[in-house]
Amino acid sequence: MAEERSELEERIIIKDQHTKEIDLVNRDPKHINEDVVKVEFEDVIAEPVGTYSFDGVWKTSYTTFTVSKYWCYRLLSATLGIPLAVLWGFLFALISFCHIWAVVPCIKSYLIEIQCVSRIYSLCIHTFCDPLFEALSKICSNIRVAVRKEI
Repeated sequence: MAEERSELEERIIIKDQHTKEIDLVNRDPKHINEDVVKVEFEDVIAEPVGTYSFDGVWKTSYTTFTVSKYWCYRLLSATLGIPLAVLWGFLFALISFCHIWAVVPCIKSYLIEIQCVSRIYSLCIHTFCDPLFEALSKICSNIRVAVRKEI
């Protein structure tokens, strides 16, 4: 039985050269839609105590909601899933391209240039400000402050 199950799992996981292993059983392994799209009948329609509809209406409403949600999602994903996957793939490829070929080189270039500016700035501070503040510290070093409480 364990061998049959592992063979079944191997058949379910599709391997391709251009994609990762695709798990057809667990389609949200990172749980990114854990709280977002878990909408069940009870989350949308609920009858408080004392205002119940007929049992047949309640059961039919439940079935209608569940089946229509299931098939609408399937039809929408069948018609729009692949075009949107192409769109999202293009968008993330564009973001990756910009990040790799523009953002990171700009940041690296900026860090190299700012390092040069930082050295010049540090040299100017040490040249002009250090003697000034040393002189001020020697002038102010003889100042004594005494606090007295007068009654």
